[in-house]
Amino acid sequence: MAANLRLTAAAAAELGRQAAVAGTPGKMHLDVIPGECAQHIIRIRPGHLEGIAIARADGITLHAPQEQVGILKNLYLDYRGDLSGGGFLIRAAKGIEPCACGSAFTRR
Repeated sequence: MAANLRLTAAAAAELGRQAAVAGTPGKMHLDVIPGECAQHIIRIRPGHLEGIAIARADGITLHAPQEQVGILKNLYLDYRGDLSGGGFLIRAAKGIEPCACGSAFTRR
């Protein structure tokens, strides 16, 4: 694995569910786009669109563009859901400031 992005059990389960519904069992893609509330925002889509495997857990492999591996270092991807919906959230380690929205972050 090129990046040390980590998936929580909840994130792995939701990624697996979304991949199966989309017809790409076991494969999801994450990339980073410019954010409005923070420097970067994550975008998650089904399949293996490009890049390399950056995380594996519970039967799901998450891919990302090779050039974004450094941006994703030391991030934790979590998922929170409730009766009104759910979403993926960034949990950060040292040097990363997550935005209040949960899916955006800034590297310090």
